[in-house]
Amino acid sequence: MIKENHQSLWRWICVRILMLAIGSVIVIAFCMWIRFALVNLWILHQMPLSVRNELGVLLENPAANPLRFHQLVDKWWGIQYSVPSIASADWIMVGVLVVVTIPFILVLGLRSARPLSSQFSRLASAAGAVSRGQFSTRAEPVKGAPAELIQFTEDFNTMALKLARYDKELRTSHVAMAHELRSPLTAAMGRLQGMLDGVFEAEPRQLEMVMKQLVHLSRLIEELHLLSLADAGQLSLDKCEVDLAELLRERVTWLKPQSEAVDMNISVEAAGDCRYVGDPFRLGQVFTILMENALRYASEGGELAIKVCPLPAGWQILFRDRGQGVEDAFLSQIFERFTRAETSRARHFGGSGLGLSIARAICEAHGGTIIAYHATDGGLMVSIELPAKQQTAAE
Repeated sequence: MIKENHQSLWRWICVRILMLAIGSVIVIAFCMWIRFALVNLWILHQMPLSVRNELGVLLENPAANPLRFHQLVDKWWGIQYSVPSIASADWIMVGVLVVVTIPFILVLGLRSARPLSSQFSRLASAAGAVSRGQFSTRAEPVKGAPAELIQFTEDFNTMALKLARYDKELRTSHVAMAHELRSPLTAAMGRLQGMLDGVFEAEPRQLEMVMKQLVHLSRLIEELHLLSLADAGQLSLDKCEVDLAELLRERVTWLKPQSEAVDMNISVEAAGDCRYVGDPFRLGQVFTILMENALRYASEGGELAIKVCPLPAGWQILFRDRGQGVEDAFLSQIFERFTRAETSRARHFGGSGLGLSIARAICEAHGGTIIAYHATDGGLMVSIELPAKQQTAAE
């Protein structure tokens, strides 16, 4: 599709004002010239040939015989022709032309300004609809509108699209959040009510089951609080110099019992010193989340390879498993809240659906990015890029 070129607002206004002004002057001047030309042709047509020849000579040199020159002009053009009065025919003609031209100027001016007015009207109407919660409303661009307004319209439509997406995500998130919080709370309350009613004995085993649900509920609340801080740009980072490779190996050691339980080998490959200025606790959270996800969903592959690669300005950390991966449609929403590729399996392993959302929030707080894609020879690849000079969300 060929994109239409639009003028800037300043140029758009200037061109139309100058066109109207210059066009009006040209029209009035042309009409005056036509009037003089027709009058002169008519008088010369009625004038005898000898007089016409005499006048032609005098027109070339009026100073040769000024008296005779004015006699001929006064006789054939009229005595009023040379009278310097505001009520002369010339001035009356100019006044008539101005009066006749003004309506045309108004019509053309309003017609020229119509794209500007139409674009503003569409934007105002769309903005009113969006303010009423109709986020699917879009403002159509008007042909011939200034470039700034066209860009404004495109930005407005993009904003409305994002608002629609955020609204949908918020509604979905609220439903999912209520469901996730209700499950452990209902389980804990049911178990306590059973103990109060005498169905279950208040023994350590029963209390431990209640405590497990409360811990799960507390973890959900902490995760939601972290995501809320990240959304508000208030996620605080305690930055210091850290070796990314050492931090990864430390997390691998912590998760060694879980990896041995599912017979999965986690390896870390790094070339030399991997110094980076960041928050080791938050970065450790990201690494743990990705490793735990691999242990839950890709353990059948038996391997998780982690590689730290230097970038021109920062570091890239690749997590590559040998599991079955996920569906292509799920890759676009894998970092959204409360999303799971296999819901029942996630619940079995205790997943909340917030882990990858937290990982993305922490990476973005460090000024970095995190993406997931399928490896060419199978499995899932997660890439983290951390710039050397970060601009955090809070900054």
